[in-house]
Amino acid sequence: MIAAAAETSAAGRAPTPDPQAYVKYYVVAAEHQGQPENLTEIAVRFLGSGERSAEIYNLNAGRVQADGAGLTDPAKLHRGWHLVLPWDAAGEGVQYGQLPPAPKPTRTAPKPIRPAPKPSVTASPSATPDPGTSPGGPQNGSGTPSRCTATSGSSSRSNWAQLRLAADGAWDLSRGNGVMVAVVDSGVDGELPQLKGRVAVGADVTVGNGRGDTDCLGTGTAMAGLIAGSASADDTPVGIAPDATILPIRMVGTSTSSRAMDAANAIEVAVSAGASIVALGSHVDLGDPTVAASIATALNHDVVVVAGAPTKPVTLPSPAERSGTGALLLSGGVGADGQLAEEYQQGTVDVVAPGIDVASLGISGTGVLSNTGTRFAVAFVAGQAALVRAAYPDLTAVQVKERIRSTADAMGAGSTDARYGAGMINPAVSVARNLNEERQVAGDQDGGGGGGTALVVLFGLGLVAVGGSVAAIRFRRRANGG
Repeated sequence: MIAAAAETSAAGRAPTPDPQAYVKYYVVAAEHQGQPENLTEIAVRFLGSGERSAEIYNLNAGRVQADGAGLTDPAKLHRGWHLVLPWDAAGEGVQYGQLPPAPKPTRTAPKPIRPAPKPSVTASPSATPDPGTSPGGPQNGSGTPSRCTATSGSSSRSNWAQLRLAADGAWDLSRGNGVMVAVVDSGVDGELPQLKGRVAVGADVTVGNGRGDTDCLGTGTAMAGLIAGSASADDTPVGIAPDATILPIRMVGTSTSSRAMDAANAIEVAVSAGASIVALGSHVDLGDPTVAASIATALNHDVVVVAGAPTKPVTLPSPAERSGTGALLLSGGVGADGQLAEEYQQGTVDVVAPGIDVASLGISGTGVLSNTGTRFAVAFVAGQAALVRAAYPDLTAVQVKERIRSTADAMGAGSTDARYGAGMINPAVSVARNLNEERQVAGDQDGGGGGGTALVVLFGLGLVAVGGSVAAIRFRRRANGG
């Protein structure tokens, strides 16, 4: 319940202040040192470089200030404006907190952002959705609108997470090409331009023969955007590994209620389809014995399974075979100030990644939304794992996990902290650093990399291949009495 509330609190509660609005900011003064304030001077003062004024501009452009105006000219700032600052801003005058609400916009000649109509939105994704068809909802792959009414996140946005991770520093060496990342959550909207061509058909294990490349809740799509989204004209944040392929496995449909058997089936389908990285959304209960058994199967196939660190005591899954080279990588989510997204069990966090006020893709033309929850930190870590697997295809999953941990930026007390683990992930360093103690495995080892060949098979056979996996797994469970 805590996790669900944290991740869906931003969806549709208009009277409550947006929880994502906790940011670093500066209130513009009439002048500074006898001169009118401007973005370049502010960037020098708080960020150490005038070139970073563009970051401040991007964080504030289009946002209506208290006086009804907005930032359009970096040299023209109004006294009293609240300017959102990048996460690393520091100095006298930098504040952290919730921005004051913007004045309600007038309704005179509004300019639509997109030509498509907005989908209807329920008060909360956890509420029972309207069974009616939304004309602007996600497509089912054949052009027919799906019956989806829920969205996740808030239109308030900040790119602090992407700026903090600076994954583009790794792209000269790796962009995740040839690596398949399974997203086990609510499906993925494969029709979005920022994901088009990189989302496989996938599977819907809730029905047994459906496809996973549609999404009603939006959480799976947001995860996919953080992993492999590409840039677009509307300044969409780019994913960590923009050349990776997403395999969407839907385990929840139009509500957040989930079944352990569906989660277990989803994990096994992902492994059967050839995913070398599996990102588990927050609907997956690591403590359930059926789920644990499926994760153990993945760990026996050299898969990196990325999941949220537990918030309650749990016996974590481990490979069923001693020769298993897979790895379970537990992530915690944090905000710009280091605040944890949830109260994780002490000592269970391997690494942390942004999980509060994270900007990513919304479903069916809703644009960029801001999200909060551990699953979004999971997506960032999964994207980093894709970068590493693409750059070093001979590494085992255990070695990929160790590379991610050993290159993280320490937080808290010492190199490893009970709350933050090894610290904040560092995608660029994880790809570039030469780790002398790292033992390269044989190039013909089964499971290394894992994305390229499986991708050809998956797209060649499409829904039939994945649907066959679902049917086989369901039959095997029935035969075993599971």
